[in-house]
Amino acid sequence: MASSSLDPPPPLFRAVCSSTRPLYQLLKSIGFTNKIHVEITESGLRFAADHARVMQGVAHWNKSLFTSYATNFPEPAAKGNKENDDEEEAEDPPTPNFQVSLPALLETLQIFGAADAAARQAKNDADAYRSNLRNYRPDAFSNQTLGMTGTCSISYAAEGEPFSILLEEAGVKTTCNLTTYMPESPEDIPFDIEDLSFKVITQARWLLDALAEITPTAPEKLIITVSRREPYLRLASAGAASFGSSSVDFAKSRDLLETFSVRNRWSQTFKFDTIKSATEAMRIASKVSLRGDGQGVLSMQFMVEVEGAGPSFLDFRFVPYAVQEGEDDDDDDDENGDADENVARGV
Repeated sequence: MASSSLDPPPPLFRAVCSSTRPLYQLLKSIGFTNKIHVEITESGLRFAADHARVMQGVAHWNKSLFTSYATNFPEPAAKGNKENDDEEEAEDPPTPNFQVSLPALLETLQIFGAADAAARQAKNDADAYRSNLRNYRPDAFSNQTLGMTGTCSISYAAEGEPFSILLEEAGVKTTCNLTTYMPESPEDIPFDIEDLSFKVITQARWLLDALAEITPTAPEKLIITVSRREPYLRLASAGAASFGSSSVDFAKSRDLLETFSVRNRWSQTFKFDTIKSATEAMRIASKVSLRGDGQGVLSMQFMVEVEGAGPSFLDFRFVPYAVQEGEDDDDDDDENGDADENVARGV
């Protein structure tokens, strides 16, 4: 009889889902880098992408996206004086984290239901700014609707082991072991939630349409201005390389802005290509929350509705161009007067 101690230990993480479309869509939204930082927690997986410390995108795979989700993390180690139980504390071990190739992970997820995805991708390529809300919903001729269902198993055995994905569909099994790398994720771009200059919530497609209006001018920079006076929310092109100028103003109406709260006039300039990198998130999300702090950092949080699994979120942070001394002199004049926040809430 073989000893049970020879049996391999259970993996640190294992999850099973019946569709990879939501997983793929969420990851594709932060596909602006080659390597992505992965953190496994009890509540789901966190994927963080960073570009030159001026742009950061975070996607979450909540455990609700999976039919089963199990973790087997080491027990926390007790510390303190054993003679005094009151002084003992449990120190939580670090959660599993590593880096993987994002293009390889996306390509692996596309294997599952590739035939169903082909037609949808063709539509996306035809119009880069077409709304893609719930694009992963099965149609009348998808494999899922026709009863050709499958499973996708994702696991991480131990530190330093591959990130494994087992795809089983229509009797065909495909195993992909993605090489993991030592985590080198920098700290999150600082965003001061206690020093918000404004908060705006609107439908994501309005923001996508605004960028589509500005893109033909080939702007180098994008100026985002939020004020208690007109224009309440303005996106304007800038930069010597642009073919003319273009701007889009948002009226403070309930149809456009579900929430509009401004403490101070806020105007910052960003590299247009970095903001444009979030268009995939705008395409699949239903709502977006725009926030700016006192340091000029822009936060975009997208809510993506996944049928049967509740909402998932995508978080982006952008660092603006450095402001030259004296450029904000005119802005200070707009802040005289009532300091109360103006709030307009929609239906």
